[in-house]
Amino acid sequence: MSAAEPATEVDDEKFLARLKAFEGRTVGAPTEGPDAVNQAMIRHWVEAMGDENPVYVDEQAARANGFPGIIAPPTMLQAWIMRGYKATAELAEARAEGRRAVGASPADDLMHVLDEGGFTSVVATNCEQEYRRSVVLGDRLSVSSSIESVSTEKQTGLGIGHFITTVLAFTDAAGEPVATMRFRILKFRPGTGKSTAALSGPPTAGSEEPRPLRPRPALTHDNAFFFDGARQQKLLVQRCASCGILRHPPRPACAVCRSFEWDTLEASGRGTVYSYVVVHHPQVAAFDYPLPVAVVELEEGTRLVADLVGIEPDAVEIGMPVVVTFVAVDDELTLPMFGPAPA
Repeated sequence: MSAAEPATEVDDEKFLARLKAFEGRTVGAPTEGPDAVNQAMIRHWVEAMGDENPVYVDEQAARANGFPGIIAPPTMLQAWIMRGYKATAELAEARAEGRRAVGASPADDLMHVLDEGGFTSVVATNCEQEYRRSVVLGDRLSVSSSIESVSTEKQTGLGIGHFITTVLAFTDAAGEPVATMRFRILKFRPGTGKSTAALSGPPTAGSEEPRPLRPRPALTHDNAFFFDGARQQKLLVQRCASCGILRHPPRPACAVCRSFEWDTLEASGRGTVYSYVVVHHPQVAAFDYPLPVAVVELEEGTRLVADLVGIEPDAVEIGMPVVVTFVAVDDELTLPMFGPAPA
């Protein structure tokens, strides 16, 4: 059965049986992380995330909070055992060519089967972690993983697909349990989402097909103010009501004082380009390419990610002054973007 041919009920049952055969399979032998938990990687991580909790960088602060020493952020758990870009790229290339790469695991084989069925798009949906203890400097983590479940075919907003749940067990150099993580992804057929027709705008240039609208933000109690503010031409930044620290992206609690109380500050909209990329591929129909995207450091001190507009990609420079502009990308969504600041 090719992805373009309509499936019969028998085809669907056979395909599901192939997928279900992966349930319970271990994903190869335990894998040891390439490096011990170290301060340099932690520092890069917390700076990129804007997490100023001192327990990740200050020995005294960590011990004062009851830890044996500097700890790694819980969100870094998977970073210590991830295979490198080269190996990942080789596996992706092999799947695209329909062959099994050297070093491929049952999880990679499952992805290949789903690709064959036309479920070629993927998105991570959620992650659940449970810790036995904190990860500390010097830990050398190993991981064992297994495929817990493959769902029946589901209709989602993104498309028709299957949810794959993998369980990862992390241990230290002595073989003692450190943490477990349940990681879930959705492999789906592109163009089959419930919202495909609804999320369409005017036709693209030279095409009679309506142009898809930009993806909708996932609104929560903690971030709705940001998008409401953008509709009112205001750049609002979340601020801890207890210690006054600004934070972005918004989150429920302050990483410094742990307070759950917060309000907002209206930023001036002025800042500088802290870092940037120019996206060429993969291309999504809702965006124009090449697409410059920057980490902008606001003059108030916090950073956010936004599109750059009104400037050629080759002219973007780190440190260049920029100012916010609010762009109504469609009738329902307005986003803050940044362009060159007037001289």
